[in-house]
Amino acid sequence: MAQQATFLEELMAAGRGVMGLLIGDRRAGSYFDFSQRGLAGSFIAFIAVTGLNAVLPVFLGNKDPGGIARSVLMVAILFALQLGFTAIVLRQLKRMDGLVPYLVADNWATFFLTLISGALAAAGIDGDPVLIVLAIVVIVVEVNIARLIVTLSPLQIAMFLVAQLVGVSIGLGIIGLTFPLPPAAATAALAGAGA
Repeated sequence: MAQQATFLEELMAAGRGVMGLLIGDRRAGSYFDFSQRGLAGSFIAFIAVTGLNAVLPVFLGNKDPGGIARSVLMVAILFALQLGFTAIVLRQLKRMDGLVPYLVADNWATFFLTLISGALAAAGIDGDPVLIVLAIVVIVVEVNIARLIVTLSPLQIAMFLVAQLVGVSIGLGIIGLTFPLPPAAATAALAGAGA
């Protein structure tokens, strides 16, 4: 992708890329900027949506005094462990060249999927059916990031996804021990941790 003139143009192109990932379009990667500037832009989007996801419950009436800090810390723990296990498997596969493209695509996917799940929550649309649909969307996007962006083989994709699942599971275990939460809050934090 050519260098984007503005962050808004980068955001619009990334939105088309995430939609391409959702439908399995082989051209999805062409919408993302895999340069250092693009990586920085994807982290700006990730941090912005993490902050929005942390303060949204306050606007919806949640009066938990430590909720914002806890939400941000939970996302940070899950992100760090998912990234760490992803890097481990990419190193084992001798595909560290795929780490930056993975990060860019995953950060943008997290941005858009968190906005959608936040909008659904703000509209009062929630419950198990919504969580199941969002979980399926996340799985499809993650498989297509591994397949179309990182260009892994089917066996490598399985290893890639298992590594991410292990990282997130360990993160949830740490969070469960550190910040005991009701199931609804833990599910909301998991949805905010991303794709």
